[in-house]
Amino acid sequence: MPTLNSFSRTGSTQVRVLGFVVLGLMTGCATTPPTQQSNLCDIFRQKPGWYEDALEMEKEWGTPIHVAMAFVKQESAFRHDARPAKDYLLGFIPWGHVSSAYGYAQAQDPAWADFQQATGHGGSRTNFDDSLMFIGWYTSETRRQLGISLWDPYRQYLAYHEGRGGFKRNTHQKKPSLLQVARKVEQQAKEYGWQLKQCRQELEDNRSWLF
Repeated sequence: MPTLNSFSRTGSTQVRVLGFVVLGLMTGCATTPPTQQSNLCDIFRQKPGWYEDALEMEKEWGTPIHVAMAFVKQESAFRHDARPAKDYLLGFIPWGHVSSAYGYAQAQDPAWADFQQATGHGGSRTNFDDSLMFIGWYTSETRRQLGISLWDPYRQYLAYHEGRGGFKRNTHQKKPSLLQVARKVEQQAKEYGWQLKQCRQELEDNRSWLF
């Protein structure tokens, strides 16, 4: 005859299975951008799997969640297949894209290859978790090579956009519009950070229910 403990274990297993089913349903349209991109709490409520991905990234590389998420918002507006504008030959003949940047993080081919080689990580630029890991790795390497704090989204973004070599050559100083964008990313990161503090416990409570 089943004991009370066996019922408890069975019930716990069923709850965990249900949690995975619910999470799967909630993230089934993972490639659809979140509808409220200015609020990090709303993003994670709509995409609970993304919160898990962000936690893994932060644990692996130390990059604050709000900083990495601000990068993604700026780079792709959370579109998995984002690409830069097309280039045109003679002004009207489509001739590919202006760069090889692709996916959530807008990682270019050489940088993505470096990431894969350095970490042994495969993945795809159209996968959110892989893209977030790329941002974590890149910013961590920027801290190691250039000494830029992971909590400095302004300078980290400039190095991310220009490449570390370009940043060391101060190429960003000749691009006023880029400096404005970097300030925008900095402000978004601050807002995301404040918002995350307000809903962190809620997100953690939801995790404990799901997992």
